[in-house]
Amino acid sequence: MSITDIQEEIVSEFEILGDDRESTIFYIMELGGNLDEFPESEKKEENIIKGCQSKVWLTADEKEGKIHFQADSNTDITKGLISLLIRIFNKRSPEEIINAELNFLDRIGMGSIIGSQRSNGLASMIKQMKMYAIAFQTKLNA
Repeated sequence: MSITDIQEEIVSEFEILGDDRESTIFYIMELGGNLDEFPESEKKEENIIKGCQSKVWLTADEKEGKIHFQADSNTDITKGLISLLIRIFNKRSPEEIINAELNFLDRIGMGSIIGSQRSNGLASMIKQMKMYAIAFQTKLNA
């Protein structure tokens, strides 16, 4: 599935919820439960995404030209948000991540659902994932 296909799938899932803000927030929180177990040993300062109101830990490894992300957060809604990004970016090439245009956030009205503080944090999560992709691309091209 392409990044575009996964975004379409996410938009469809959120459309089912309609304008029910409470259900939407609950669904986002539920999505966080889909994340793989995050190692306690990786919950260290260097893995915290700067710019997030909540604590969000993110790690990335490269295997066979694809980036594998792992994340966790100390709040359920933020954990759900990072799980959406991992769903889109996980096991992708650095180039795919760098060039990805994320339109699903606007299409599902994420800004009005989570407010400006969390929107800034979400932007920081995307930026960090793209920074990992740039670093791995540089390493792979060396």
